[in-house]
Amino acid sequence: MISVKAPGKLYIAGEYAVVETGFPAIIVALDQFVTVTIQSADQIGSIVSSQYQENSIYWRREDGEMVFDNRDNPFHYILSAIKVTEDYAKTLGKDLGIYHLTVESDLDSDDGRKYGLGSSAAVTVATIKALCQFYNLPVNHDKLFKLAAIAHFHVQGNGSLGDIAASVYGGWIAYHSFDRDWLKLAEKNYNFAEMLSMDWPGLDIELLTPPKDLKLLVGWTGSPASTSHLVDRVALNKAKRQQAYQDFLTNSKACLKRMIDGFRNQDLHAIQAEIAVNRKLLNELDQFTHAHIETPVLKKLCDIAEEFGGIAKTSGAGGGDCGIAIIDSHKQLKQLVQKWASNQIIPLNFNVHRVEE
Repeated sequence: MISVKAPGKLYIAGEYAVVETGFPAIIVALDQFVTVTIQSADQIGSIVSSQYQENSIYWRREDGEMVFDNRDNPFHYILSAIKVTEDYAKTLGKDLGIYHLTVESDLDSDDGRKYGLGSSAAVTVATIKALCQFYNLPVNHDKLFKLAAIAHFHVQGNGSLGDIAASVYGGWIAYHSFDRDWLKLAEKNYNFAEMLSMDWPGLDIELLTPPKDLKLLVGWTGSPASTSHLVDRVALNKAKRQQAYQDFLTNSKACLKRMIDGFRNQDLHAIQAEIAVNRKLLNELDQFTHAHIETPVLKKLCDIAEEFGGIAKTSGAGGGDCGIAIIDSHKQLKQLVQKWASNQIIPLNFNVHRVEE
């Protein structure tokens, strides 16, 4: 039996701009996981998730292809991950097997609401990682990222794929997104071996080391948000305000460059200063795209963090989900999270997760 896990993530800064080719974001992997287990089967395989137990699906192979007995299923990311990995396996001459695949997730609350930790990315990464072990496929972090990015993009069709990078590489990362239009063309013109070995235009992933006194706090609003819908809304409205959008991109890139330098220089104050700048830029973006990025609850989260010497902002697409605070670990952390809790903001006791090569 094979069992692997992939971590969830939170965006620290650079949201929305990062969907443009080559634009940076800082993302962190958290110690909340999707676990995928694979066990060899005889004639009938299955896909089971703790989230969707009533929708477990069974499958068999006909002429090397997966055939499902139940087509109405919620497993689109898993199925895309399986297809991409098995296409890769076939290029290496591997015989395809039958297996039971089981998914367990920490990335939702007990009542099934999503925290916004990138569960679709984590399940994509974990599924591919497990299948690469099952088929004994050669894979490192770079190849795993590319396989998972292809699989996830096939389903979602937008976004930066930064959550895939966080789930693969772990820890704190500076991520520059690649050209997704190039990916569409590359799939038609290159085989898997070529795509996995070549440089992807715009892609850059750098592991960052935070200052020793930096503490990341995470607060959850209890209100899930749809990243893909919010990204679509910004994309629709930016066309009406091209200059304002270009200004946002330019300013976001400059802000993230200074923030990344803050990590390289172990300068907590510089990082905090740029978190505040990035929050302001996102609020300016919100004014002309009407995406409702910083909800009243997320604003309250930020205001409370500032009372105790922290700097805070929305995380990811906003509109709900989580906010983050960057604070000196010597400050009054307990009082801050207590005040969050008394204002219906749920403190999440998550830590940064580092992935070994």
